[in-house]
Amino acid sequence: MLARAAEEGAKRALADVGLDGHEAALDIRDLRSLVDCLRLVRRTAMQTAVRMITTGVMLALLAGIAIKLKIFGGGP
Repeated sequence: MLARAAEEGAKRALADVGLDGHEAALDIRDLRSLVDCLRLVRRTAMQTAVRMITTGVMLALLAGIAIKLKIFGGGP
């Protein structure tokens, strides 16, 4: 009786959020896929931001070295 009540409660909870019917399993798989894609996008965005910051720091260091060594000609 407890198992049947738990099953009915689970079905009711899924129906409340719109995940009932014949395509509920497909909808849940689609939601999981969407969450996985969001995680991938977030991870890729963080990697890209770190790469851009690292590249900017490296370019600034190279520019400072070039100016210090007067590679581009320069003033007095």
